[in-house]
Amino acid sequence: MSVYITSTGAFLPGPPVDNDEMEEILGLVNGKKSRLKRRILKANGIVTRHYAIDKDHNTLFSASDMAVKAAERCLEQSTLSTSQVKMLSCATTQGDMVIPGFGSMVQADLGIPEVELHTTHGVCTCSSMAIKAAYNNIRVGDQPNALVVVSELASRLFKNTHYEAAGGSAAVNFNAEFLRWMLSDGAGSLLLENQPRGQCLRIDWIRSFSHADSYPVCMGIGATTDPDDTRTWQDFPTYGEAEAHGALLIRQDIRLLETIVKIGVDGTLKLIEDGLLDTDKLDHLLCHYSSHHFKSRIYELLDMAGARVDEEKWYSNLYTRGNTGAASILIMLDEFLSTDRARPGDTIICMVPESGRFNVAYIHLTVVEEGNE
Repeated sequence: MSVYITSTGAFLPGPPVDNDEMEEILGLVNGKKSRLKRRILKANGIVTRHYAIDKDHNTLFSASDMAVKAAERCLEQSTLSTSQVKMLSCATTQGDMVIPGFGSMVQADLGIPEVELHTTHGVCTCSSMAIKAAYNNIRVGDQPNALVVVSELASRLFKNTHYEAAGGSAAVNFNAEFLRWMLSDGAGSLLLENQPRGQCLRIDWIRSFSHADSYPVCMGIGATTDPDDTRTWQDFPTYGEAEAHGALLIRQDIRLLETIVKIGVDGTLKLIEDGLLDTDKLDHLLCHYSSHHFKSRIYELLDMAGARVDEEKWYSNLYTRGNTGAASILIMLDEFLSTDRARPGDTIICMVPESGRFNVAYIHLTVVEEGNE
């Protein structure tokens, strides 16, 4: 049975925040401006992003709030009401609560009764897994439709007070500060159905390749700054002690980060070898690269491997919407469709690299028209 994305929606909190405003909202660590901010922003190319917190660090929209708003915008563009949704598949890197699952909170806030519920947790590719769970459920005939909702609220992690509690600027290294100037907030939603409606997207296949067996953690929260200390945040006598040891800061191991480019390209070549992908016939590439630097590296390696995708086929809203983690690919797809660049018969590949412990997901889509399938 074929499965179609018949509607999309996105929500970005507050007005766009430019590079000069970022530190005013997140706060100065020990009253001092960052020495690394400009260097990191120059590499990632992000010009504006959105935050769900204000300058006083009040949370204006929770992760669940943003999820609900994205879902409502998605359903407004569809023929279904909330009560007609049969499956709710949600994803987030970090919800508002540790327990229960994020999907339960979103279901309650949306008011969907007796729905089949699914939640995936991880980093960027957890959204692809939420889509795949919905896709497979419809494909085997268990449900006629599924609403996928992904939300990320990273800004709460980057308050200056968290860094000060971990020792301030003297104790916080590049790896701990790197993501402070990379990640932002937002939510996206897709409606999947077992029949096309108007011009929509057929899901041809979804594949992912994890390399957690081959590499150490590259991005994470929960470990200390001391590589010889194997405790995680729950092993400390109090949460205060965990915070003082830096176990509640999000970190990116910059030494490993270039690995994501190689495994992303390797995965693409495997799909070509398996006969699933033909880059010569591809019309659009939506790639969730976290930094402009990685776009050029991916392009170069694909070109060297004889699998080049011409630059005019690439689409990204990283520069104006920021890096919203797992929600990025849904927000990107929603905005891409609003540009009217996609035409019936066009093929689209969504590529989602994840540097948590190195996973890459791919979603292949074809633009179709109801009645001409």
